[in-house]
Amino acid sequence: MIPEGGHRVPFMSLVPGDDRIEIRAAIDRVVASGWFVLGPEVEAFESEFAGAMGAAHAVGVGTGTDAIALVLRALDIGPGDEVVTTPLSAAYTALAVMMTGARPVFADVDPVHLTLDPDRVEQAIGPRTRAILPVHLYGQAADMGALERIAARHNLPIVEDCCQAHLATAAGRPVGTIGVAGAFSFYPTKNLGALGDGGAVVTNDRALAARIRRLRNGGQTDRYHHEEAGVNSRLDELQAAILRARLPRLGQWTGRRRALAARYRGLLANAAAIDLPPERDPGHVYHLFVVRVRDARGEARLALQTSLASRGIETLIHYPVPISRQPALAGVDPRDCPAAARACNEVLSLPLHPGLSDADLDMVAAAVESESAELIQDPRRPAAPGGPVRNDS
Repeated sequence: MIPEGGHRVPFMSLVPGDDRIEIRAAIDRVVASGWFVLGPEVEAFESEFAGAMGAAHAVGVGTGTDAIALVLRALDIGPGDEVVTTPLSAAYTALAVMMTGARPVFADVDPVHLTLDPDRVEQAIGPRTRAILPVHLYGQAADMGALERIAARHNLPIVEDCCQAHLATAAGRPVGTIGVAGAFSFYPTKNLGALGDGGAVVTNDRALAARIRRLRNGGQTDRYHHEEAGVNSRLDELQAAILRARLPRLGQWTGRRRALAARYRGLLANAAAIDLPPERDPGHVYHLFVVRVRDARGEARLALQTSLASRGIETLIHYPVPISRQPALAGVDPRDCPAAARACNEVLSLPLHPGLSDADLDMVAAAVESESAELIQDPRRPAAPGGPVRNDS
């Protein structure tokens, strides 16, 4: 919907901006080389990405989902095993567990920070548990100190889902290096995004990295010699070259995200009917800026979202349904997670990306404050027609 004044604030734009010249040069370089799969661009990106993430090794793979699944497989996790994870994330986290034949077991989230609740994780651990899989949600690290203590007590590895958390830290430690390995996604919407799908595993374990390299390429030790049953999940040369072009800007982009988030926090600190999930750690990288609309049934959120849409402001919901309530997960007998379920009725993601201007952010914040004040008067007022509702990972 285009407002009367004609000005729109889209949730984000995926068209290359200040990096378009470097991206064009990277694409041309790969096309001219004639080498498109597992070549020098992938090798160079793996080295550069590992360094940027503070890890000894990085392995480029096809998607962030594959990155999680390949780490679990490299740990010999499979049928009959269980992995404790969160119900509040994109469903691909749990689907990656299922790709190995293992069962995702959901532990509820901390109702304040929305990442895995360590107390619930400990309660979910059973005789078949083989790993803990926290998600660094929206760019904020999970409570890694507490999870590490639990993992140590039960002799379990931690596999970190870092798909929304490039450059994030937990108590000064880079995410992805705290557990045995970290899985990253380069889906175009991510803080470091490709122009297509892509993912990577980072780890400080040389042997684990070597096995993942083998598994991603059909289990081959060398051409046409397959030591084990692997998969076909390879980061291609074009995407690796594009990511190499963008990686040097990631620090600057992350700084901009943090500055925008601080501006939102200042402007929305006293907004009626709105809560701002607090930072657990200053290492938050704000893949998303999420507010909570106080409403356990989701009616007030829908009213706010459609009212913002009528002003030309696009918002998204991350996520409208807990993974544990997805029909695709019914077969794993998921337990109820009430804190995640409530959050799914309240969360709303506002525009935040490095290209967002201060003026547009101020416009969004003013509209949220104004519309949320109206919600106090009539929290169940009908939603205005025509508001776009999308859910992107």
